[in-house]
Amino acid sequence: MKIYNTLTRQKENFIPLEDHKVKMYVCGPTVYNYIHIGNARPYVIFDTVRRYLEYRGYEVTYIQNFTDVDDKIIKRANEENSTMQEIAERFIQATLEDADALNVKRATVHPRVTEEMPEIIDMIRILIDKGSAYAVKGSVYFDTQAFYGYGKLSKKNQEELEAGIRIEVDEDKKHPMDFVLWKPQKPGEPAWESPWGMGRPGWHIECSVMAKKYLGDTIDIHAGGEDLIFPHHENEIAQSEAANGKPFCKYWMHNGYINVNNQKMSKSKGNFFMLRDILKEFPSEVVRFFILNGQYRSPINFSHELMQASQNGLERIKNAVGSLDHHIHHAQVEGMREDEIAVAGEMERFQKQFNEAMEDDFNTADAVAAIFELVRFGNTHVTSISTKSFAKAVKEEIIKLCGILGLLEKKEEVSIDEQYIESMIQKRQEARKAKNWAESDRIRDELKNMDIIVEDTPQGVRWVYKGK
Repeated sequence: MKIYNTLTRQKENFIPLEDHKVKMYVCGPTVYNYIHIGNARPYVIFDTVRRYLEYRGYEVTYIQNFTDVDDKIIKRANEENSTMQEIAERFIQATLEDADALNVKRATVHPRVTEEMPEIIDMIRILIDKGSAYAVKGSVYFDTQAFYGYGKLSKKNQEELEAGIRIEVDEDKKHPMDFVLWKPQKPGEPAWESPWGMGRPGWHIECSVMAKKYLGDTIDIHAGGEDLIFPHHENEIAQSEAANGKPFCKYWMHNGYINVNNQKMSKSKGNFFMLRDILKEFPSEVVRFFILNGQYRSPINFSHELMQASQNGLERIKNAVGSLDHHIHHAQVEGMREDEIAVAGEMERFQKQFNEAMEDDFNTADAVAAIFELVRFGNTHVTSISTKSFAKAVKEEIIKLCGILGLLEKKEEVSIDEQYIESMIQKRQEARKAKNWAESDRIRDELKNMDIIVEDTPQGVRWVYKGK
């Protein structure tokens, strides 16, 4: 298996620190609002990475944090005459609900910054003792000049680093690139006791502490959006390696942006879409399928047309499974014939094609292509004379590969009266036998208005619910 490592800018063979175990940290959101379609991409991508690693037999410890203390949370709390804790809790629960909708597995642990203050203060104290940080007027800064190799993840030199971020003038810093580890309390803001006075941590130190606490000094995979490479992940490396005296992470994975109608998503352009708004129009599984149809490191474009195309593609797979279910139910012969056993053996190539795609830096786009090849195989080879076992074998292979990608696992809860539908289909059949085509068409149209699609097959009439 090969993973593209942002640290080395090349694909590397994946060799975990411990046999059959993977320690994985994924940066979570700052919880001051609902997640948008851009936030949804790393949730889906790295959940899929985790799923494939587990499919390969690895025991994955998956940590994804919540930043529940931040200027944006405090600002929203003030605007709503609420508290930081209330705002954070509301949006943590909302984020988990949205992730559940996308069929994202819960992390092994979802640590929160406010629950890790003793460990944060301890790491800052260690950095000061080692000469990697300094305290000034209630603030503590990391000394970037004291860390050899600062910039090795982003591959930027000092001038590029300074040009890459907005540096606020701060006379207390030794160097403009130094970043805050602890900031003093401002009036009306929440704060914690520390050796440097009442205050709260800077953003970057949080993830270093939580990764160390739950995964150890050195981890296998650290992941997040490419916007986090600098300064956040660059600063994590500096803090962690300065404090622990060991390499922080072997493999750095970063997903590309989602553009909207070929433009970078931004609130000022009016092309900013909350996931919850998208889910009002498209099923959550379609959103996951849309995200998986692109190579994770490349930018992907979000548009209504592309979402509709993803919905149509997913329907192709679901229809194939539905047809196989119908055949399994109506097949007259149980065991496979010899000719079917030979043909079934061909399915190994779809599994191989799928695995090769995923082993090549988790190329989900090519893995989805392998599933479509398998669907085409099933549509071609499962006929009215196929045995039940052959149809089952094809269906199980489709379900297995889709399951690795987190697809076709959720059962949509729908409110439909199956007994009524069956009676309507029976009446339609009677009308067709009597050559009452008008009545037959009327019943078909009535069912269609209920999102019930009626299909006449060699094995009999089949109906499919097409609602959300």
